[in-house]
Amino acid sequence: MKTTLNQSYPVQGAGLGLRRSLLGSLANLTTADVDFMEVAPENWIGLGGRFGKQFREYTEKFPFVCHGLSLSIGAPAPLDYSLIKSIKSFLDEHHIHAYTEHLSYCSDEGHMYDLMPIPFTEEAVYYVANRIKEVQEILERRIAMENVSYYCAPHQEMSEIDFINAVIKEADCDLLLDVNNIYVNSINHRYDPVEFLNQLPVEKATYVHVAVHYDEAEDLRVDTHGSDVIAPVWDLLDTTYERFGVIPTLLERDFNIPPVDELLLEVQQIKSLQQKHLNRSGDAATPSNIKHELDAELIRR
Repeated sequence: MKTTLNQSYPVQGAGLGLRRSLLGSLANLTTADVDFMEVAPENWIGLGGRFGKQFREYTEKFPFVCHGLSLSIGAPAPLDYSLIKSIKSFLDEHHIHAYTEHLSYCSDEGHMYDLMPIPFTEEAVYYVANRIKEVQEILERRIAMENVSYYCAPHQEMSEIDFINAVIKEADCDLLLDVNNIYVNSINHRYDPVEFLNQLPVEKATYVHVAVHYDEAEDLRVDTHGSDVIAPVWDLLDTTYERFGVIPTLLERDFNIPPVDELLLEVQQIKSLQQKHLNRSGDAATPSNIKHELDAELIRR
């Protein structure tokens, strides 16, 4: 089992998503509290005034990752080149070196404001992979694609795991491993989450999301990001570090956001799990000091 620190990503440690509603309440945090932050670029591109100034203060204080919402990589419509170029400018402006998106789609002639499942077919593998390659070329960065939650599988010709692995390999991109989505899908589609996790490519997994869901029924979970992470998802994150090493991990919380002290308890839970595996491996490095080494290397470049 791999239990060392995964140093292949521009951020390390445990992160938190930054929302506009949190700009004031997170202002006193430092990298001792949160190693990095994540934003959806679509919510911040072109933003000026007070919010723009506050956001700049955060990007000068914390390392950042961008997690997109609107790339719609599996859509039948052409890629939105204007959006992609705007994202590149945003990443360059704020010195953000990591961009991730969803292995799904959310648009055709207009935006649907939901993540729709891509058909698990061989044709879709090559279609999506070619679009990912094109986005990587425009952004001049490798991107990581997230395994998403889904509630139906139209025109399914292969399994979810085979589809994800085929796209990642064909596109030569990285994997954003969403632990909660694996747990949700394992119940909704009746498979073993650990077995699924063990089939993902170790060398491609560079970043992790952890969140929670809503129990709609005994056999139906809905991905929500609206409450505290539950024990089985923490256990799956623990297993993730066991297999993939200590990968930078973000706590996702999108609504019903609690006071900052409560959010930080869950960030600390991530840090504690990470440190447990670093201690077990005998790795003397910590996510924070590795992050600073990476920052220095990026500056030298």
